[in-house]
Amino acid sequence: MVKIMRGPAQNLRNQIMNQSIKASLLALTLSLGAAAAWAESYPMVGGQPMYPTKDIIDNAIKSADHTTLVAAVKAAGLVDTLKGSGPFTVFAPTNAAFAKLPAGTVDSLLKPEAKATLSAVLTYHVVAGNVSAKDLAKLIKDGNGEAKIKTVNGAELTATSDMGGITLHDTKGNTAKVTMADVNQSNGVIHVIDAVLMP
Repeated sequence: MVKIMRGPAQNLRNQIMNQSIKASLLALTLSLGAAAAWAESYPMVGGQPMYPTKDIIDNAIKSADHTTLVAAVKAAGLVDTLKGSGPFTVFAPTNAAFAKLPAGTVDSLLKPEAKATLSAVLTYHVVAGNVSAKDLAKLIKDGNGEAKIKTVNGAELTATSDMGGITLHDTKGNTAKVTMADVNQSNGVIHVIDAVLMP
């Protein structure tokens, strides 16, 4: 049996290796922590961070909660418009919002022959300019409890304040609540809503 003798040189080598491993683990931990903090500094929509350096379409495509909206925007031929310089304010219905529509509505709207109707519905959710939640609140206050907002569609939405939140009313009496406001984009802002509005 051979007995390995551990001299001062071997002990020093072991200490250096241990310190190197500890330093690497510390650097990795700090790096992961910094990455998590960086991701958390941006609003999370549909499980993904929304970067203010990206445009409305590039951010919306990442959101798992807006796949129906993205499909509708593509079917309506509005991708290039919403990737433009804008700025635009988009009231973005979630998948759950589209699911509230009567059965078959979404499928009908996505058909090529319904492109004009779909475009009219989608542009009813878009306002020219960058309108923040603070701007909406001021408009509502100045309007004695409600604000008329002209959409890109040409028809108006009515905004009211409810328990500190903002509710949108369409021309048919439907309502949608803003569930997440001020998701800033490079070419505007998105406000997530819980229902689809109809012009």
